[in-house]
Amino acid sequence: MLETTAKAPLIEVRGVCQSYPRADNNDLVVLEQVDLTLRQGEIVGLLGRSGSGKSTLLRIIAGLTSPTRGAVVCHGQSVSGPTLGVAMVFQTFALFPWLTVLENVELGLEAIGVEKAERRRRALSAIDLIGLDGFESAYPKELSGGMRQRVGFARALVVHPELLLMDEPFSALDVLTAETLRTDLIDLWGDGKLPIKAILMVTHNIEEAVLMCDRILVFSSNPGRVEAEFRVDLPHPRNRLDSSFRRLVDTVYTRMTQRKDARATARAAALGGGIGVQLTHVSSNVLSGLIEAIAAQPFNGKADLPHLADDLQLEIDELFPITEALQLLRFAEVEAGDIQLTEAGKRYAQLDIDGRKRLVAERLLIYVPLIGLIRRVLEERPSHHAPASRFREELEDYMSEEQADETLKAVVSWSRFAELFAYDEQSQQFSLENPA
Repeated sequence: MLETTAKAPLIEVRGVCQSYPRADNNDLVVLEQVDLTLRQGEIVGLLGRSGSGKSTLLRIIAGLTSPTRGAVVCHGQSVSGPTLGVAMVFQTFALFPWLTVLENVELGLEAIGVEKAERRRRALSAIDLIGLDGFESAYPKELSGGMRQRVGFARALVVHPELLLMDEPFSALDVLTAETLRTDLIDLWGDGKLPIKAILMVTHNIEEAVLMCDRILVFSSNPGRVEAEFRVDLPHPRNRLDSSFRRLVDTVYTRMTQRKDARATARAAALGGGIGVQLTHVSSNVLSGLIEAIAAQPFNGKADLPHLADDLQLEIDELFPITEALQLLRFAEVEAGDIQLTEAGKRYAQLDIDGRKRLVAERLLIYVPLIGLIRRVLEERPSHHAPASRFREELEDYMSEEQADETLKAVVSWSRFAELFAYDEQSQQFSLENPA
């Protein structure tokens, strides 16, 4: 970790909001009143689930997107376009396949008018720094995923930016390659070999954030905003097995799994008799698999979420929707970073497939008002059919089109498993297979 200074911030984000117009005149709000400060000598992580606006914020800071409201200030000047002192590494490698490694790295320097001999010198230096010496003439197709991402880092570093923005730079790599690249980057940073003053990185991997960052900003979703900040006062290199490391991971998990503000939840539940609650599609097989994993050894009905995620190799974007669905159906409770099966969850783990279907059907009708509504409408109509559009339009009074589609997708999947009603994809019609 580099020593931070009391100098003026490199970047200040002041009250940034980002929204996009929709056909119904209700703007889709992606970011709301985001404030953050980034100073020299620190690595700051933006941690949150997909769709929380983290990548949008990175693009705003880079000057690639203009915010709807608010401002980004760099060295006292408002950012109104691409900034020379900022470089970005993306999740996908974004290399030009017809260019060699050297040519890909030189590209940014060419764009800013650096003379040819100097371009080559700086590009070779960056390639050597990032561990690709000897591969200057190779093309991207000849490189592994980790090597291609190293080219992405070299291309960003070669312009000698003050600020390096990283948008989930390790998520497209296998576990071992990602760990190697993270370690190499932190070693270069700690040794002062990187030609940058600060790093701002987007991640949805809690352990990655604790492993690399000096500060972690937790983002909420819908809309995205900073809802918590954690300082990481652990020396590098950090040991994942160290008790202080594990405690901080647990603390962040606890914060991110806390139920949303009770008033907001109650308000959403009241909308349209309860159908205003957004659902995330998780397959019944995945729900069953997690219940069985928690019920079995070594967890015996209660699991530490970081331990569970590590055992099952699940990121938070995969784990959290499953745990939320289990909580919705009252099959599990989450508290202080632990997930514990309820009596219903334990019973589910012991039942055969028919028993599981019946138990899920009972709980869907009790705890998912939209499913109860669809079932009643189908029972009341002489044809026992109803178009999905009838429910989608009602959902869109309370959520975006994308959220309404995701909610209906969850309803269809869960109700098919529970045999509450059928759905025809081609005609987009709900129906009762065996009406009373």
